[in-house]
Parts: sequence; C-alpha cells; structure tokens
Amino acid sequence: MRKRKKGRKLSRKRDQRRALMKSLARELILRERIKTTLAKAKELRSFVEKFIERAKEKNLNNVRYIMRFFDKETTKKLFEEIGPKYKDRKGGYTRILKLGQRKSDGAEMAIIELV
Repeated sequence: MRKRKKGRKLSRKRDQRRALMKSLARELILRERIKTTLAKAKELRSFVEKFIERAKEKNLNNVRYIMRFFDKETTKKLFEEIGPKYKDRKGGYTRILKLGQRKSDGAEMAIIELV
C-alpha cells in the first residue's frame, strides 16, 4: 500500500532515481528546454521548481544548498539568470507539452521547458 508515499519510482532504485533527476534538472536549467518521457517530465517539474524557488533569493544558505546538487556552472545560471527572471512569479516555472507516443516502445513523450 502506498500510504502517503510521494513520487514515481520510474523503474529504478533510489540512487539511480536521484542521479537521473539531477542530470535531467541540470540539462533543463542549462538548456531551458528538454525532451523526455511524460512520467520523467512530471517528476522533474517538482524537483526543479524547488531549486528555482531557492534561487530567487541569493544568500549563503541557498547557494550552499544548490551546490550540493549541481556544479558551479549550473548554480551560477540559476542565481544570475533564472532566479531574477522569476522574482515576481509565485510558482509554475515549468511547462509540459505532450508530444504523443514514441515509435519504438510506445512511451508517452513530452517537452518540459522553463516558462
């Protein structure tokens, strides 16, 4: 039984899921638009929006927290470009566009992008 468990497993163990989310989030932050499966995009949305929320206010605690997950390049982009861009926005920093099924295995594909 699920009993208040949050998030999707994505057919991976915990460490693999974390690594996947970190790499997808890094690419989304750097490129601002990526193509992935719908399930991964939906899971990535909540993961990335927490970092953008922290990047809106640059202080030592927030910088150190984000540096635990990302490299300097990604952190710099978050605090210098993305954070100030969404300063007045209260949420909904990402958009998911459905693309249809992938031919090889029929997985639902989607584009996730920063608004």
